[in-house]
Amino acid sequence: MRALQLFGDRDTRLVDVPEPPPPGPGEVRLRMRAVALNHIDVWGWRGMAFAKRALPLTVGAEAVGEVAALGEGVSGWRIGQLAVPYGALTCGHCRACREGRDNLCENVAGVKGFHVDGFAQEYMNQSARLLVPVPDGVSVNDAACAAITFSTVEHMLFDNAKLQPGETILIQAAGSGIGTVAVKMAKALGCTVIATAGSDEKCAQAKALGADHVVNYTDDRFESVARKVTKKRGVDVVFEHVGATTWAGSLLSLRMGGRLVTCGSTSGVSAETNLMMIFQRQLHIFGSFGASMRNIADGLAKMAGGLTPVLDTVTPLEGFAAALQRLESRQVFGKLVVTL
Repeated sequence: MRALQLFGDRDTRLVDVPEPPPPGPGEVRLRMRAVALNHIDVWGWRGMAFAKRALPLTVGAEAVGEVAALGEGVSGWRIGQLAVPYGALTCGHCRACREGRDNLCENVAGVKGFHVDGFAQEYMNQSARLLVPVPDGVSVNDAACAAITFSTVEHMLFDNAKLQPGETILIQAAGSGIGTVAVKMAKALGCTVIATAGSDEKCAQAKALGADHVVNYTDDRFESVARKVTKKRGVDVVFEHVGATTWAGSLLSLRMGGRLVTCGSTSGVSAETNLMMIFQRQLHIFGSFGASMRNIADGLAKMAGGLTPVLDTVTPLEGFAAALQRLESRQVFGKLVVTL
């Protein structure tokens, strides 16, 4: 079968590898249908975490597959059914796993596509407990965006920031995969959305998605716009994933008691913080990493209800490296999906 493997820094190759054995007890064999790209793929492609993994490594951290075979003892699945695999190798036994907080597993053995072989291969076996069923009517390409993109936004907005109808939210980098989903989810909830992007074209696209106010952060100070829109009060929530270049402005944009939720640092991992502002204004900062399987299911349910991801480009497996280059250069609006 074909698999896309990483051999070194920015060196991916489509190779022939043996098919996996029949699924063992408790396992499901998937015929992989599509892989969605994320910054974790870019990080791995650029050589991060080489010391933690053996190369070559099959890439792909977010995907959807079709059930091809069932191992002994597996029930509740049927051949041909679409399934979204959970990418983290959780233990299933620790307190966090038992409570459904999968992304806080105390004994996680790695992330597929980054530490261990991922989903960019034609067939693979996956533990049935780490699969989420895709509702009828959800397309393959949309479902490919559930395991990281939709679930990350679900976890950020609702588990952590606890976004409420009628609130005002500032969404950074609204043209990204998670940014576009955040705009659509916040608008569906009835929120006022201020969206930032790095070009006039992306601002126009964010406006077309439903953003009430857009800011080209290369030309204007988004924190000034946020203050103006809210009559100097500040926004209720900031959806942050850019990092160093937007951090100070994001904090300045918040109202008294406002909430900032962050899941990324693509512009740098270190930023100065005015601690006096944090405690005097009683700001709440939530770190958010990954998501639970419940978040994936909730995201898929929203897809089934018509809230679908924004797909920038759908390309065959051979275009994986070129798609990573586009993602790295931020020349995308929405998601890049690779089909198998």
